[in-house]
Parts: sequence; structure tokens; C-alpha cells
Amino acid sequence: MPRCKGGLARAAAASYVVGVDVGSTTLRCHVYDKRAAVRGSSSKKVETLYPHLGWVELDPEVLWTQFMDVIKEAVQAAGLQMNQIAGLGISTQRGTFITWNKKTGKPFHNFISWQDLRAADLVNSWNRGLILKVIHVISTMLHFLTRSYRYVIARSLTFTTYHVSLRLSWVLQNITEVQQAASENNCCFGTIDTWLLYKLTKGSVYATDYSNASSTGVFDPLQMCWSSVLSKLFSIPMSIYPPVEDTNHSFGSVDAEIFGVPIPIVALVADQQAAMFGECCFRAGDVKFTMGTGIFWDVNTGNHLHTPSAGLYPLIGWKIGKEVVFLAEGNGSDAGSTIKWAKELDLFTSIDETSRMARSVVDSEGVCFVPSFSGLQVPVNDPCACASFMGLKPSTTRNHLIRAMLESIAFRSVWIVVRRENGEMLTSTASYTLSREHEESYCIHADQQTLKKFWTQVRGTHVYPGVEYIHLKETQVTKQTAV
Repeated sequence: MPRCKGGLARAAAASYVVGVDVGSTTLRCHVYDKRAAVRGSSSKKVETLYPHLGWVELDPEVLWTQFMDVIKEAVQAAGLQMNQIAGLGISTQRGTFITWNKKTGKPFHNFISWQDLRAADLVNSWNRGLILKVIHVISTMLHFLTRSYRYVIARSLTFTTYHVSLRLSWVLQNITEVQQAASENNCCFGTIDTWLLYKLTKGSVYATDYSNASSTGVFDPLQMCWSSVLSKLFSIPMSIYPPVEDTNHSFGSVDAEIFGVPIPIVALVADQQAAMFGECCFRAGDVKFTMGTGIFWDVNTGNHLHTPSAGLYPLIGWKIGKEVVFLAEGNGSDAGSTIKWAKELDLFTSIDETSRMARSVVDSEGVCFVPSFSGLQVPVNDPCACASFMGLKPSTTRNHLIRAMLESIAFRSVWIVVRRENGEMLTSTASYTLSREHEESYCIHADQQTLKKFWTQVRGTHVYPGVEYIHLKETQVTKQTAV
């Protein structure tokens, strides 16, 4: 009887929720109360490894330690105990994956980041190869005969280094341990969410959610399952994939030995889909535009799967019960990473200096910067594209370089937006969130007429010297992180 009372007391006290966001640059944790107010926070810089040219990795043990530390620190900052936490939700960067031994739980390699380019040659080979051309031709014919929507998607199929598919194929081709384990049905594959879930439950739960699965490039959003066709093409055994659950599925509880008490794991979600949900983009036609490490432009397409075109690809936003929300997404890999690189070169000492430096000159003096440390995605889709400065002169100063770099992020963003189809998916108001350091968020609102006028302005043959900053209404919103 006393144990029952103790359990009820704990249930009554457990009224706080922990949200963790494992980003590409920062790992953040917030503790929320019943009013969704932040009671405590903690963050750590994600440690990125570059073992070879074009390779980008994360050490799984370092990430695990940081993950536990930010949760403990955030709960402590909130002045709470772990037994007051009612649930844990996890948002993670997408496309970063790992494989590990099913029996021992030991990883075969580091996390391979979504920014990694080791499979660039493989991607180019597939995109230029005969097999993909045959798939496009056959799919076009089958769509003409059957009018089946799945063939529209198949005839637009292209591969990128951003998606997991060919990087996972590279791992299976080049790491002997993974090959052997996969052949013995002893290999687990997972994106960051799956691996964290596996670690938190000490191996008792192995799963992912639909938003993360759909971002891998080997998941069929029409059939809502892992694609057997793509897996056969890339020689990936179906046995290595985790089960896929709803975004708000009850994923079990954190093992009591980790934090002293079991904490329910109540949601897994991919970071861009989490931002979409957090910005309340619930209606078909709602737009979310975020700038973090990379640039991501997402449109809510409701319960209709978007046909890939102009470089945009379809994703599952979230699945909650019977409701499935689809998105169309375009991305660029380098936004915040460009600013981080410039800072590491000592072009400035503080992020706050960049605006002053950019405004101190009339224009970039013809200097252009291409932000493509991880290749160019939509609409070029060239994994081998290199970052570069062009138009340098003896009179070029740091201020010109910084202005060119800031402009390049703006123009790269616009390039994603203007290449989509005719604006028919947009609602009358588009909401853009530009996420910057210190969790500072801004919303920019513009109706379709204003957006079309802006797009017309930047469609010139050489947009860099003459384009001014966008004069749209800016409203600072409450500091927040969508998890």
C-alpha cells in the first residue's frame, strides 16, 4: 500500500517534459512546464570529426555523453529532480547514421554525417548510369498506361549524398565487419534517434519514427515501409532496418540506471519536421524556412505526396494516429557552417560583427561566394561542387568578403524558393523563421504578391551586385526552440 501511494505521489509531481534537439552544430535540452514555458536549459557544441577529405563524422560515445549531460544540466538548472520528469521527446538531425553489432551493441564505425561526401562518386555514377535511365523510361511508360502516382515519383528519382541510401551502400561495400554482420543477420542500422533510443533503453527498444525514416532515401512514403526495390538496387539487406512507429508512439522508458528513475520516451521526430510542427505549419500550403547549419525550405502538402520536381523531394512530416502529413522539401547544406568557417579563419571575432561589416561597404565590389562545402543541393544536386570566392581584387577587404558570404546565403535560399513550381502550394501568407545563434528567432511575413515581386527582382542574370536587402516586415518572437 505505501508503494502505491508513492507511485501516485510521483505521478502527481511528474509534470515537466524534457525536449532534446540533437542538431548539426549544437545539442540543446529544454525543460518545459505545463504551460510550455522553459524552466531550464543546457546546450553543448556538437563535436564534428573530419578524418579524410570530404568525410564528416561524429563520435557516438562523445555524442552519448553530451546527450546525457545536457539532460542532467537542464533538469538541474530548472531546480527539479529526475522523478519530476513526465516524458522525454527527442528531435535529431536527419540522414546521420551508424551501424552496430546486434548482439554486443558495439558500433562498427562513427556516425556518418548528412554532410559527408564519401559516396559522391557513387552518387554520380548512379545518377549518370544506365540503370537509372532505364528506371525513368519504364516508369514514364507505366505511368502513361496506368496513371499510377507511384510511377510519377519513380520517373523523377535521383540520388544525393544527403540521403542515407548510397552512403549506407558505401559502408556495406567498404567495411568488412558490417558486410559480415549483415550477412549473419547481426547488424543494426539507425539514424541518431534510433541509436539514442537503443542506448536509453539498454537495447530493449529498437525503432524509429516515420519522419526520420522518410528522410533516409530508402523509405517508400507511398507504401509507408522500407523500400525493397531500392534496397535490392543498393544491395542493402532488409533485415538491418528498424521498425517504424508513429511520431508520438510510446517508445518505452529510459532505463532506471541511467537517470535514477525510468522516464517515458514519448516522441521521436526529425529536426526539420519538428521545426515545421513547432511553427504550427499544420495547414496544407504552410511554409517553413529555416537557416541553421544548413538551409531548409518545407511546404506542408497535407495528405498528398508531392511529386519530386525542381529538386524538391517528398517527405513524411509526421504520423500521429491515422493522420499522415506530407512535406515537400528543398535544402542547401551550408548556411551557419559558412559563418562558422569564416569565424575560424578569424575574419571576425563575434557573430554580431558581421552585420556591421557588411553594411560598412556599399556592395561586395563584385566578389561572389559559393556556399558549397558539402556540394550544392537543390536545384543543382552536384555533390562535387566546391565552395569558392570569385571576383577577388587587390581592393577587396574583409568587409567585402563577409558581405559576399552573407549575400551568398540569402541568394542560395532564394534559389531554393524560386525553383519550385509556380507558387500553387503556398497559402496567402508564408512564414519564414531564420534561426540564429543564442536561439534568436525572427518571423518574416509576406503575401504572395510581395514574394512574387521579390522573386522577379532576383531573376536577373547576375544578381549579386545590385540586389538590396529584402524590405519585409520583421517581428521578433519569443525565444524558443521547436522540439
